[in-house]
Amino acid sequence: MVIRIRGRALPHGEHVDLYADGDRWTTEPVGDAVLVAEGWLLPGLVDAHTHPGVEEFGQRFDDDMLRDHLERHVDAGVTAIRAPGLAGDPPDWFGTDPDTPRAWHAGPWLAQNGQFIDGWGRRVDHADLPSVAAAQAARSGWAKVVADWRAEDEVVPVSVLTATAEAVHAVGGRLAVHSQHAEGGAAAVEAGVDSIEHGTALDPDLLTRIAERGIALTPTLSLAQAGLHRMLQRPEADRNPARVAAARAHPGLVAAAAEAGVRLLAGTDSVPHGRIADEVRALAAAGVRPHDALAAASWDARAYLGLPGLVPGAPADAVVYAEDPRGDLDQLEHPIAVVLRGRPVRVRP
Repeated sequence: MVIRIRGRALPHGEHVDLYADGDRWTTEPVGDAVLVAEGWLLPGLVDAHTHPGVEEFGQRFDDDMLRDHLERHVDAGVTAIRAPGLAGDPPDWFGTDPDTPRAWHAGPWLAQNGQFIDGWGRRVDHADLPSVAAAQAARSGWAKVVADWRAEDEVVPVSVLTATAEAVHAVGGRLAVHSQHAEGGAAAVEAGVDSIEHGTALDPDLLTRIAERGIALTPTLSLAQAGLHRMLQRPEADRNPARVAAARAHPGLVAAAAEAGVRLLAGTDSVPHGRIADEVRALAAAGVRPHDALAAASWDARAYLGLPGLVPGAPADAVVYAEDPRGDLDQLEHPIAVVLRGRPVRVRP
């Protein structure tokens, strides 16, 4: 079956009429094509920071849970994900199964000895980190390093992160770095990594440098705000003042990053899966223009992953809404249709 969608396509808002020729869009009319949906068209949503296949810290990777999580993403209009860290090696169908999103992953987290979550990731000596990260990136395209963990821990030295980034880049890969402290964020920027995950407590003075170096920021803002809410429910004596201050400052930091030209990627890092709309709304509430908040979860995030938008020859993904979601981000909760790999996998009656 050849399917067809038409309407105003974002980001430009111009009218398009597209046909799915297998897993590629074309504007060449097909006489027996089935019109699946008409409305406002996005080239699919992206969750750029999600860890499907587990629901609790330290839990072992579960293939059935993985499929359930990925299907929840599709229900929300997500047709591509990036998993910067997994609890185990994914099955062969990950990223290619016709009913689940396209996927990029970094394999297991790479952390320093004595740091990170018990049962997850690999602990790697500094001398071995560049080669281990490069080997992972050669397999999956990405590697993920935990640059900092607890406030009292030593961060991965700049020299080690720099060597790791260079080794990953030498094999054609990309390096994501977890950072929630100022020192780790500064080291990641100096090292020239490809993306900073979370970025709480980043020095605002580094934002121009981050933009100049083409480093993406995945602020996981909705998760940070939920964490702040939980922290504020505790008695004051049980709160970590530095963490509270960083979480309170995070929305302003994210808005300033957008203003400075930093590429933002929308990522949820949360359970339940399929809540990318929460992250887009959090970005907008922080002061990011709705157009740019949506870009971080759609066309710009797809471009970052190498996926063109709604143009001839592009992968045949789309999510369709009745109204322009930039004017009402709650529209993201109510897609008319989700098209994945040229197939209508979700269509609202």
